[in-house]
Amino acid sequence: MGTNVTPYNDSNKSKKEQVAEMFDNVSGKYDFLNHFLSLGIDHLWRKKAIKIIGKHNPKKILDIATGTGDFAIAALKIKPEEVIGVDISNGMLEKGREKIKKRKVEDIITLNYGDSEDLPFEDNSMDAITVGFGVRNFENLEKGLSEMLRVLKPGGIAAILEFSKPKKFPMKQSFGFYSKYIMPAIGNTISKDSTAYTYLPESVEAFPEGMDFEKILIKVGYKNIKQDLVSGGIATIYSCEK
Repeated sequence: MGTNVTPYNDSNKSKKEQVAEMFDNVSGKYDFLNHFLSLGIDHLWRKKAIKIIGKHNPKKILDIATGTGDFAIAALKIKPEEVIGVDISNGMLEKGREKIKKRKVEDIITLNYGDSEDLPFEDNSMDAITVGFGVRNFENLEKGLSEMLRVLKPGGIAAILEFSKPKKFPMKQSFGFYSKYIMPAIGNTISKDSTAYTYLPESVEAFPEGMDFEKILIKVGYKNIKQDLVSGGIATIYSCEK
């Protein structure tokens, strides 16, 4: 259940610092690569996650590990009053701010530098929280999840979208080959940081998915936990309440 995989094995920096550096390095090509490497269906997964939190009619949404703001932008569909995105990569945030400016939604969405394990928000201040492909990058998983729970209002909902490992043939074999060989090769060619796309499958492999992750959510204090597998188990949406 080890989640201590880091992007740069020869670095003395903490996982948090390495993840920030890695995403700064790939920020220019990240959107293109993300859609390309998820076969262009990552937006459908976000759409489904937003539909789940939409049932709670959240007015104030926090998007953790917001990156270039895709989840925050997807949340506009359910007409929130405010969406706040936080991330530890300034490079990614800059790209996200450009997208938000282009869409003229700066009055609703703000993207700020912020650490998931030390959130700059008051207790019980958010109606809903989203995290897209971010929890496996937390340096301390339980601490990050506890911080999310702290800022969530009682009865509020969190939707965590994370890659998982498909269990059934042929998706299991195809995804295994794709993530181990194809992803790093393409990532290296386009982004010039092969480490990022070697780290991605390694971090997916190390992540305590499914029931293992559900047990951690229960331990931290979440309730009404549900798992929705998407696209044959390439990813899972975990929804849970405070």
